[in-house]
Amino acid sequence: MKKLPAFKYLKYLIWLGPMLMIAGVSAGVVSGGWTAVPIALILVGLALIGVGLIVMGRVDMGGQPGAWNQRSLETGANALVTTLAVLAILGLINFLGAKYVWRVDLTENQQFTLSPQTQNVVRNLQEPVKVWVFDKQQNPQDRALLENYRRAGNKFSFEYVDPQAELGLAKQFEAKNFGDVVLELQPNNKRKQFVQTVSDRDRLSEAKLTNGLEQILSDRRANVYFLQGHGERPLEAGQPGAMSQAVKLLGEKNLVAKPLTLAASKEFPQDAAAVVIAGPQKPLLDGEVQALKNYLQRGGHLLLMVDPTNTDPKLDTLLKDWGITLDKRVAIDGSGGGKLINLGPADAIVTRYGDHPITKELQGNLSFFSLARPVQSTSVKDVKETPLLFTSDNSWAESNLQTQPLEFNPPADLQGPLVLGIALEKQTAPKSRLVVIGNSTFATDGLFDQVVNGDVFLNSVRWLEQPEQSTLSIRPKDTKNRRINLTAQQANLSSLLALILLPLLGFGTAAYVWWRRR
Repeated sequence: MKKLPAFKYLKYLIWLGPMLMIAGVSAGVVSGGWTAVPIALILVGLALIGVGLIVMGRVDMGGQPGAWNQRSLETGANALVTTLAVLAILGLINFLGAKYVWRVDLTENQQFTLSPQTQNVVRNLQEPVKVWVFDKQQNPQDRALLENYRRAGNKFSFEYVDPQAELGLAKQFEAKNFGDVVLELQPNNKRKQFVQTVSDRDRLSEAKLTNGLEQILSDRRANVYFLQGHGERPLEAGQPGAMSQAVKLLGEKNLVAKPLTLAASKEFPQDAAAVVIAGPQKPLLDGEVQALKNYLQRGGHLLLMVDPTNTDPKLDTLLKDWGITLDKRVAIDGSGGGKLINLGPADAIVTRYGDHPITKELQGNLSFFSLARPVQSTSVKDVKETPLLFTSDNSWAESNLQTQPLEFNPPADLQGPLVLGIALEKQTAPKSRLVVIGNSTFATDGLFDQVVNGDVFLNSVRWLEQPEQSTLSIRPKDTKNRRINLTAQQANLSSLLALILLPLLGFGTAAYVWWRRR
């Protein structure tokens, strides 16, 4: 074959071709558009590969036959095909990974998974909502949370802004501190809502962000009245058995908690979206019971939480119309499972819930009710009843707490599973609703934020005050602080192990293996 010295180096063009093709494909994927530049890179790469293959076949390499006839070409072609196949497989894997995202959250509190309530809120956004984070630094933890929100709904977006570089924007959103997070209901700055100020000690909270979303999406504010005057649970923090945490959360949901003293009122409040009676310790007056009955007959909504106290709250005439009877016995959990979480037999554990909007999303989650009483029901015409809270098969209703140890003694005691809560709804107009729970301690400060206790209370109130809402969910949980605080001595020991002892152990092992094999 004729020697072509001037072209012998052209065979190396075959290696430049794949590089240009990869550059073209990368440019097209990253830019999101197949413009002239990425297409030109791909075409030039293909041309160079073709030219290189032709030259390799025709050039006489120092008296040797053309490259097409050389063994080295076969090896090189195999290597090229293998390389292209690997690149194609990697590209396909990345494409599938980007298109079909699948994540596994192995943390205890599902730290990197949005709560069902958050997913519902973000997925059902009707208008675009944007989160503005006025901070110089983008904290990876905060950004990961915002990315989760964005993946949950295509109408959610976020942007970090340097408040010093964008003074006008910071002034527009009234951002006064580094780390201020503000929600904007778009378009055209329709509404804005301050969320929180993030810092090293207070990172972006899913609970606060989702509450902010719910507030900005609705300008409706409803009044929820809490009956007072009979030893009910106080609403202010700092008092024994108070419900300040529940009241605060209601406020974050655009629900205003107000005290109601019927005996001192001229008339029943007309703006009551719902009324809550939480743990009365004294009997209600006949006139008060009649006022509540009239309220329900007009289409009102009532949440009744009654503990098994010695004093009868005198609500039988009200509950009779709904077919409800409050059992005077106390629910006892005989499974012994509560010992692992410092619960006693008088703390009734609930993991099974009724098929109802209040508890539909709570299945499998745990709630507990200390000194609870069962709630019994009989069918009443035009009233739909749904049991909400079921104790375990190993529970019973104890008639005498003075006997120790507590044992199931029929017929005085009632074998479980017991029903601790029932939701009722009138099927004829005006449609009123009633939720009866045989306990009020689960909603008090300190117990309210345990497991899903607070969700049982919040979902009950929201089902009462929003008749059109069909599905309620589990609130987002705040992230637990899992950082380990080390003393200076412990930190030095950890550094010594990581930087010196462990590397020395590895090198020593390698040296020993080498010495044995030499």
